[in-house]
Amino acid sequence: MGVINQMWQFLFGGGRNVVVETAEVFRVNAEAQAARDMTMKSASLDQYASEFALMRQGRFDRFMDALNRVPRPAMALGTLGLFVSAMVDPVWFAARMTGIALVPEPLWWLLGAIVSFYFGARYQAKGQQFQRDIAATVVATPQVVQHISDIENLRREPVPEVPSISANPALEDWKRLQN
Repeated sequence: MGVINQMWQFLFGGGRNVVVETAEVFRVNAEAQAARDMTMKSASLDQYASEFALMRQGRFDRFMDALNRVPRPAMALGTLGLFVSAMVDPVWFAARMTGIALVPEPLWWLLGAIVSFYFGARYQAKGQQFQRDIAATVVATPQVVQHISDIENLRREPVPEVPSISANPALEDWKRLQN
């Protein structure tokens, strides 16, 4: 009984499993591989989440952004409405256009300046926000490069080869014919 007990102690004692350790030489440990895959996928998802995270805006900022989106569609739809009104009631349209023709030229310049400054300021503000986002992404570039390097290193790890258990004569003939 002592010899068998010592043999079992040698094979499975001390938190070791010699059978499993020997099998892992020929076949990848599926549980450990799944853990490595999960770690790699989790790291890549964390990287993407940090790279594409959106800054949260307050209610007022969201309201103002929504309000700032109104003038351009209103002007486009208003212009289309003018065309429709000209076709539906040409006399009414002519009276309105005659009234617009009486607007003094300095007022048109003022209107042009207001509209230009409004859209120019919005264009500039959105452009600066875009540049800030790009700068934040550039700051994260070393981390991205390191993650890519880590992934490439995982690809370069040697994969244990499984020795051929039995020869396949048909496969050997086919390989010989290919050369």
